[in-house]
Amino acid sequence: MSLPSNVHVSKHPCLMAKLSRLRSKGTESREVKSLVNDIATILGCEALATALTPVDGPKDETPIGFEYTTTTVQPQALSIVPILRSGLGMVEAIQNILPEPVPVHHLGLYREPTTLEPVEYYNNLPHHVSSPNSEPGTHAASLAIVVDPVIATGGTCAAAIQTLKEWGVKKIVVLSVIAAAEGVKRAAEEWPGAVDIWVAGVDAELTPNGMLKPGVGDVGDRLFLTIGK
Repeated sequence: MSLPSNVHVSKHPCLMAKLSRLRSKGTESREVKSLVNDIATILGCEALATALTPVDGPKDETPIGFEYTTTTVQPQALSIVPILRSGLGMVEAIQNILPEPVPVHHLGLYREPTTLEPVEYYNNLPHHVSSPNSEPGTHAASLAIVVDPVIATGGTCAAAIQTLKEWGVKKIVVLSVIAAAEGVKRAAEEWPGAVDIWVAGVDAELTPNGMLKPGVGDVGDRLFLTIGK
């Protein structure tokens, strides 16, 4: 399966086993939440190892009196962008990985049932123009970390990338549990010079109504117990 160079499929054995468990219809909501969190943690560690750079910070002192140089990361202007609603299941994992708290900006997008194209219904990105005197959190992040468990047709992910590009971010890392081959290609080609997509697995097919085959079902419904709504 040929994928663009900015699409990265994890080979971590534990992640692959957890994805297999997530696929099962017998996996209950509480475990689905735990598995999505675990997969996001592993993916986040792999992705952020390349997206962030360690830099020296100020001096500090250990509890027994030894001085040392602290370490922080660059870029510092980060934000997490979950795609509502299933992206919420990945936020905590990324917050726990990052060394400092960062803003969380929500994007609400759904697929129109007939065309399967994305429709935006919510956007809480702060609409401020970057300037040297801007307060933290009021301007576009240097790096936006988009979290969305499933990339199917790729339309929603591509729309989120375009929205963030227009907001003014410099680089985007997309973390997704699973993707369809054609969908992730579409998303990766939206802004190839600035976007890297990290996924736990790739499925080759989509059903006529835009679901991955074999896939993991509707992650949002499984997380929030709304199957059959």
